[in-house]
Amino acid sequence: MDFDYTEELRKRISDNIMSVKSAIDEAVIASGREKGSVTLIGVTKVFPVEYAEAAAVSGLTDLGENRVQELVPKVERFSALGLDADWHLIGTLQKNKVKYIIGKTHLIHSVNSVELAEEISKRSLSNNVTSNILIQANVSGEESKHGFAPHELKPAIDKIMDMPSIKLCGLMTMAPIETYEGQAREVFAKTRVIFEDLKNYTGLESWEVLSMGMSQDYTSAVLEGSTHVRIGTAIFGNRAEYKPL
Repeated sequence: MDFDYTEELRKRISDNIMSVKSAIDEAVIASGREKGSVTLIGVTKVFPVEYAEAAAVSGLTDLGENRVQELVPKVERFSALGLDADWHLIGTLQKNKVKYIIGKTHLIHSVNSVELAEEISKRSLSNNVTSNILIQANVSGEESKHGFAPHELKPAIDKIMDMPSIKLCGLMTMAPIETYEGQAREVFAKTRVIFEDLKNYTGLESWEVLSMGMSQDYTSAVLEGSTHVRIGTAIFGNRAEYKPL
């Protein structure tokens, strides 16, 4: 089976990946951490599979999707091509769609309710797999965002830690679109404090992932301790301007 990407597309995406990685490295060094301590996830939401293919052959092996109906066919396409990738489900996940992604994801970032965790646990157990998950924290307090409020996290984690066939790996959050300079970084700083407190609270060795930062704010996220950034536009282009090849 042949790859679908064009050489022009591959070069553009490869150049963008290098640019983003360079900015991440600068922020990592400024934060006092070592280069290579941040995982770059390329988010191909809306874009077709050839964009993901071009990213993979350019060396980006962590890829993310917001929607189950986009993730599954891309995972299947990569399998057919023999391309390796760690797939991340970063968008809102409905309970009735959990069954489609069990065993297909490296990490589910957006667990926003105990009930969703229960469904992931049940489906994972029945498929004899362990699913890695993050708890989504709504630190900004915006009603438009999903996730647990800070005071809800410990009670939820107490329940989730007892569930079989899931591994609790950390937190995910989204910052607001800034209404003043530095607003996103403030949210990331608060989330890092919560993350460290929960690491001590849970005592879990697997509690090591702090997923925060997107194209508009990822350097601020890295400066505040993010371990995983979710980048779409800065690598693949403006989704609103995308036109099929």
